[in-house]
Amino acid sequence: MSVFEKFKSLHHQDTPLLLGNAWNVASARTMQEKGLKAIATSSSAIADTLGYADGENISFPELFHVVRRIVQCVDVPVSADIEAGYSNSIEGLLANIDLLVEAGVVGVNLEDSSASASRTLLPAEDFVSKLTAIKEHLAKKGKQLFINARTDTFLLDVPGKLEETFKRARLYEEAGADSFFVPFIKEPADIRAVVGATALPLNVMSMKELPAFSELAALGVKRISMGGSVYWAQKRALGSRLEQIVEDDSFITLF
Repeated sequence: MSVFEKFKSLHHQDTPLLLGNAWNVASARTMQEKGLKAIATSSSAIADTLGYADGENISFPELFHVVRRIVQCVDVPVSADIEAGYSNSIEGLLANIDLLVEAGVVGVNLEDSSASASRTLLPAEDFVSKLTAIKEHLAKKGKQLFINARTDTFLLDVPGKLEETFKRARLYEEAGADSFFVPFIKEPADIRAVVGATALPLNVMSMKELPAFSELAALGVKRISMGGSVYWAQKRALGSRLEQIVEDDSFITLF
């Protein structure tokens, strides 16, 4: 079984795939050591570690360097969060895809919103054009890449978000997406409705109000992403640790 097929099969089990979202090699290795079966990257976390705001403010070469090092240093499948593709053209997007495939990346997370000025939802047809171009490009090269199509209907709380999500699920499925990602969806009724609207495995993301993993499995969710939540929690913990060191006037709490 190829790495692609192995990764794909993880999205079609009774138990949802718990996906670790890493920001460097150390975090990726720790996730692997703790038994996670696959790793993705977190664009917001990687950007923050290098001093950038989220939303493609980091350059693709900088992002790619981190992604490639993670792939080189773990044994589990790695998927890359490439936001909206890090290019204003289809040609540039496909060039980025080629680099990722050559580096051993097994999948990508591609979103249908743009964060250029303020985050806005792009026309579904524009995203379908991206998906179609990627699929046709890979087919010509005899390559495979798992595409997690992310819609930001719930993240942006657009009017009629559930119906718009149904529409985009159908269009993205027809365009060849391998899974469907709806960040910020959290209500069980909404999750169940989206699961019923597409044959694609549904991916949800870490949120305080997100149901427990067992309930998500019962609702039909197939992939659970940590997003940047583990990174941001660790950053807060670092701040607390440093405050304790200053307060204690000692390093005793480190040992």
